[in-house]
Amino acid sequence: MAVYTEVTDEDLAIFLATYDLGAVLSCKGIAEGVENSNYLLHTEAGYFILTLYEKRVNETDLPFFLGLMEHLAERGITCPQPVKNRQGEALGRLCERPAVIVTFLDGMSVKRPDPKHCAMVGEGLALLHRAGEGFAITRRNALSIDGWGPLARASEARADEVLPGLAVTIAEELAWLQARWPQDLPRGVIHADLFPDNVFFLTGKLSGVIDFYFACNDTLAYDIAICLNCWCFEQNGSFNITKGMGLINGYERVRKLSDAEIDALPVLARGAALRFMLTRLYDWLNVPPGALVKPKDPLEYVRKLRFHQHVTSARDYGLLR
Repeated sequence: MAVYTEVTDEDLAIFLATYDLGAVLSCKGIAEGVENSNYLLHTEAGYFILTLYEKRVNETDLPFFLGLMEHLAERGITCPQPVKNRQGEALGRLCERPAVIVTFLDGMSVKRPDPKHCAMVGEGLALLHRAGEGFAITRRNALSIDGWGPLARASEARADEVLPGLAVTIAEELAWLQARWPQDLPRGVIHADLFPDNVFFLTGKLSGVIDFYFACNDTLAYDIAICLNCWCFEQNGSFNITKGMGLINGYERVRKLSDAEIDALPVLARGAALRFMLTRLYDWLNVPPGALVKPKDPLEYVRKLRFHQHVTSARDYGLLR
């Protein structure tokens, strides 16, 4: 989440006039994240999140995201729900941007997850994969391996400003992954961005999942690889195998991984590290002037990538079988 587009009181009043949410009590920008403009909206009807879609979000993808949240909620996943206006429409326009209001979820994200949090996330991810079955709309993953080449080329001229030799590192890793990227693994709806700030906990339990704007159809085990990257490393850059064990075991309590998925996990984890390094690198080099956003450090994922490059099997992530 972030704020790229400032919303005036007048524009907000016109937008909300079509909703039955009562008067606005407050509307505050949310600075965390890097993708869309987000506001915490407080009206007489309660708290909501107002999102204006920016940057990588294609407006034609919005029916997928909004429909998916409704589909998952109907199947027991606690996630934000689109709020519809008096015409029964969830999607509108505000400040020349596609915009939507979604319900506010109670709970807190964790800054330093422990193995119990990781186990709950693994189980929650598997439940999300199960709940996504049967969703009628499909969306390809624009940020899978086919999308990494254009991202790399967009930053290669300035990559060495961030770290000397980074452009070569990216080119070599991309070539390695392109030669080995797994095919024909089980597929379905994945979240694709299940970072700690997108998962809420309440009274010691996972209470909800937010931010479905990278969700798509892709390899299910790739979602696990993303979570290994963003949940199981310590602040000093070391991989915590106990957290990895908790995450994978939690996932397998709901859905067992196939042998092929297990074998592919190291490659998928390397790919996930490269994907987030590339998007962070692009954002680091291209922050719009005046945007209320703090870009995330791409070097964090350079360090994670180096760890994955030395992994020999899924046992290095905590898999016991």
